[in-house]
Amino acid sequence: MPDHVHLLVDCDPQYGIHRLVKQIKGRSPCVLRQEFPSFLSRLLTLWTNLYFVAAVGGATLEVVKKYVENQRNT
Repeated sequence: MPDHVHLLVDCDPQYGIHRLVKQIKGRSPCVLRQEFPSFLSRLLTLWTNLYFVAAVGGATLEVVKKYVENQRNT
């Protein structure tokens, strides 16, 4: 799925997932523009303002990892 990214992260609830997403979306374009300047120079923005977050509850880390990895095949 070339139009989105799946990330498996562990975030302190006191910190807030919205802050983590903001940091990822804020920092990653800078790093990617340094790594791939010719490709990313054609893009006005790398990210949209949207994101989806889901809690995994009691699922084991292995189950969640397999789910994320299988998203490539759907």
